[in-house]
Amino acid sequence: MFLIILGILILVVGIFVSRQHDRSARFGNLIRIAGLVVIIIGALTSMFKVIEAGTVGVKTIFGKVDNDVLYSGLNVINPIAEITPFDVKTQNYTMSGATDEGKPSSDDALRVLSADGLEVVIDMSVLFRVKAASAPTIFREIGTDYLDKVVRPISRTAIRDNAVAYDAVALFSSKRDEFQAKIFNTINKSFSARGLELEQLLVRNITLPASVKTTIESKINAEQEAQKMTFVLQKERQEAERKRVEAQGIADYQRILSTGLSDKQLQYESIKAQKEIALSPNAKVIIMGNTKGAPIILGGN
Repeated sequence: MFLIILGILILVVGIFVSRQHDRSARFGNLIRIAGLVVIIIGALTSMFKVIEAGTVGVKTIFGKVDNDVLYSGLNVINPIAEITPFDVKTQNYTMSGATDEGKPSSDDALRVLSADGLEVVIDMSVLFRVKAASAPTIFREIGTDYLDKVVRPISRTAIRDNAVAYDAVALFSSKRDEFQAKIFNTINKSFSARGLELEQLLVRNITLPASVKTTIESKINAEQEAQKMTFVLQKERQEAERKRVEAQGIADYQRILSTGLSDKQLQYESIKAQKEIALSPNAKVIIMGNTKGAPIILGGN
């Protein structure tokens, strides 16, 4: 576009010079030819526009936005048209309390009031992209700063409007997924009406007030202690049951011995014991007798 305007200016100068009646008039034709050459070069360079991958181009002719979208690759356009690139890749807009995250350099976390009147701090990331076909509409109605005009205010408002329906502890634990799904539906509806597509919503962190965190920690510790005590009591009951069964077994064994053993059986058990002693590697002398008493063992090592 610049070369075209420059060529027109040179052409006008050439026409003006050629109308003079002095010696400089002879240079008028050369200047006009130079102007035409610059115009042609400018037109050729302006007619071909390369759109980078992941972007689309929006054409503007004298302030009027063209609805035709230029997609990535080489495009032939009107030489006088201006091209505004739009990023159609996935974009991440983070609102966080960490100063090294998100667009603003300061604390940008959301502070919302829950149903029980407590202030909850929420860190959130919004993954979205510009719909390629909607780029001209966005440029015409919103402009290129759609992050500050659409993404940020809609996301923050949706969170605040939905957070008031939940208690602080529920947001932190049991209702977190439900809360995130409701926010997603609300934001997605608003984005779609403005040419944006919401891909994913990430509630990264929910920070409760210090007093609530202390209460939750105390409750968790109490539950853990109760579970520990339940385990100890169960273990003691099992140990007591084991001892009772063991005592019952010993009592039954003693009762059987006192009522069921005969002299023949005792003699048989004595012979088995003598056999085991005789087979052992230790040297010993066994004096056997014909009495019912136990044998005498001598020389055991």
